[in-house]
Amino acid sequence: CFMANSSFVTEFLLLGFSSLGELQLVLFVLFLCLYLVILSGNITIISVVYLDHNLHTPMYFFLGVLSISEIFYTIVILPKMLINLLSVLRTLSFVSCATQMFFFLGFAVTNCLLLGVMGYDRYAAICQPLRYPILMSWRICGQLAASCIVSGFLISLMGTNLVFSLPFCGSNKVNHYFCDISPVIRLACAESYVNELVIFICGVLVLVVPLIFICFSYGFIVHTILKIPSAEGKRKAFSTCASHLIVVTVHYGCASFVYLRPSAKYTSGKDRLVTVTYTIITPLLNPMVYSLRNKDVQLAIRKMFGKTGLLLKT
Repeated sequence: CFMANSSFVTEFLLLGFSSLGELQLVLFVLFLCLYLVILSGNITIISVVYLDHNLHTPMYFFLGVLSISEIFYTIVILPKMLINLLSVLRTLSFVSCATQMFFFLGFAVTNCLLLGVMGYDRYAAICQPLRYPILMSWRICGQLAASCIVSGFLISLMGTNLVFSLPFCGSNKVNHYFCDISPVIRLACAESYVNELVIFICGVLVLVVPLIFICFSYGFIVHTILKIPSAEGKRKAFSTCASHLIVVTVHYGCASFVYLRPSAKYTSGKDRLVTVTYTIITPLLNPMVYSLRNKDVQLAIRKMFGKTGLLLKT
């Protein structure tokens, strides 16, 4: 039970960007614009994947699921952050803090696992083209997506419980703009070594294992692409992987920097900057990279907005 040993602290104060003074208004405008772009970009991806039958393939199915997860991932953090940039009172109740951490971790882990599955999809498409319809049937795609979501929230439940089962009886000032693991667990007034060790092991499983799996998948992909005789064939095969690789590099790179360390190594300023990258830039990067680099998605977007324009004229 989250509340079992934590009756002393009833709310947390999110310090966020309060040390920046008047710059907070500039950050509010900047983050609000980025948030609107994230929402519109991911909603566009979901819409074109749903409406365009040419995109009814496993690759775009997982891209659509990732976009849905990214939307909820940002909803958990950014609205409250935007409110706090304009507020004097930046408090969050104990239960609300635990809830925010649970959903943030749930969607974050889901995204990591989905990126791993998308790597496997590219491996199956390029290295096993004849068996691809069997390896990535719609039933298997649904099972993989559901497994990512269920696993993500089970891991999140364990991680959140490990943090909030600790006693909080001292300072309630969270040196961050949301209830993340490291800044919250540092406020516990009991030894948290075992809890942190288990959370670290979970972080390794969530970040390192899928990343190793992705690296192996791309090792086989590169080996297969190099055997394609034509330069055009090589370019086309690699272009289907480039967008995924860019998103994977930014997402895993930033998340690994923050979570694959003990909380004692937490430094508020540097970590907050990196956290902004994967809470704002990565959800923004996902639809932009796939929209700008993928011709199928570009064509589907033009078709969708073309139909919308015709409907408006009539």
